[in-house]
Amino acid sequence: MDIATILKGFAGFVWLGWLAILVFVMYNAAKKTPIKSGRSIIIIVLVFALVMTTVSSGLVFTNPQERGVVISAVQPQGYRSEALQPGLSWIIPFAENVVFYPISQQTYTMSIAASEGAIQGDDSIAARTLDGQEIYVDASVIFSIDPTKVLFVHINWQNTYVDLIRAQVRGIIRDAVSQYSVDQVVSSKRFAMVQDVEDNLRGKMEENGLILYDFVMRNIAFSPEYAASVEQKQIAEQQAQQAELVVEQKKQEAEQARQIAKGVADAAVTRATGEAQARLIQAEAEAKSLQLIAEVLKNNPNLLNYQYITNLSDDINVMLVPSDSPFILPFPQTDGSGASPTVVP
Repeated sequence: MDIATILKGFAGFVWLGWLAILVFVMYNAAKKTPIKSGRSIIIIVLVFALVMTTVSSGLVFTNPQERGVVISAVQPQGYRSEALQPGLSWIIPFAENVVFYPISQQTYTMSIAASEGAIQGDDSIAARTLDGQEIYVDASVIFSIDPTKVLFVHINWQNTYVDLIRAQVRGIIRDAVSQYSVDQVVSSKRFAMVQDVEDNLRGKMEENGLILYDFVMRNIAFSPEYAASVEQKQIAEQQAQQAELVVEQKKQEAEQARQIAKGVADAAVTRATGEAQARLIQAEAEAKSLQLIAEVLKNNPNLLNYQYITNLSDDINVMLVPSDSPFILPFPQTDGSGASPTVVP
């Protein structure tokens, strides 16, 4: 509580005391028991009350978040040329009074929701896009009065500066929306549109002594018919995307199957080539081996008989051959008992 308010309260208390004293003195006078010096007391308290009232009326305390415009009956233009700054100030009692204006940040909201906007009910901004679609915009403006232009605001708008903001915002948004199609408003050009609105609104507010801190486009709503068509379009796009995903998946599966088949085929070719090379190597080895054996037999004809005999079983003593066959074993061989095997013709 500031001293100016305290003095006003004290002055009111003094007036109550003066009234009480006046009633008390008159009551005693009516009972023929007048109070000594009662009239003097009444006059003294009255003068003190008048002084306190005058002093309290001349003292004005201005809070840091506000500025005061002094309306003066002694100034030719009807007001002081400078607004009151924060702190305690003196004005001419009964000839001047102060109108305070807040310089702190304020928010003005226009919304489709009944309880959110500055005006109850649907206060959204209806606007029509370049392609003829009607949309509804919710917006908030964060602003303040320029401390250096409080007198200008008082002279031109007084307490109706909020009406200026409301009118400017609605008009500028409608103008901006009309430059874009509905698809651009909700997607690619939304930020550009918001920037256009903010730039134009800042200029208009500065011309009228106000400072714009931020413009917020809270929401964009559509007519029920257009909202339904947008929903159907989104469903169709989602279905198309799903179909593209299925096609892509099938392509990947087909490519995978092709790669597997190619791998199997390559493996079969590799295996067949390996087997063919192995058989070729084996055939070449066998041919070379036979060639070597033929050369050995050519130079040693009895080697075949020797190989044949060494491969006979150990318990064979006699071999029977047809009578018209030549002897294949022309030489005798003695076993361990000293008997010679007999070869029958």
